Amino acid sequence: MAQILDPLPTHEVAAPLLCCYVNATSKIQVARITNIPNWYFERVVFPGQRLFFEALTGSQLEIHTGMMASAILSDRIPCEQLLVQEEDGIAQGASGAGGSGSVPSVVTPQAMAAAELLVAK
Repeated sequence: MAQILDPLPTHEVAAPLLCCYVNATSKIQVARITNIPNWYFERVVFPGQRLFFEALTGSQLEIHTGMMASAILSDRIPCEQLLVQEEDGIAQGASGAGGSGSVPSVVTPQAMAAAELLVAK
């Protein structure tokens, strides 16, 4: 999956994790990964939106919830808990807002292709 604006650091990418976060709130959120050196990842996630992204092992997704003229850090989720699972050839994200699904041992190319299709929709 291409992250055109903020690619993963190439010297550290052994096996990137395909992850999915769902904003299950009624507020706009900002998702950030700040614990990986030499990499900046920040995206706005609207209510009900799914965010598919690649991350490194050990990454933590910070969720900042938009309030009036400010944003509050409302959650910090290990990216391993947001791994995309493959079920009958269809990529499905783990539940958002701190939810954790079972962690697959391998993310297949078919799961990544299906996730790219979901992102394109």
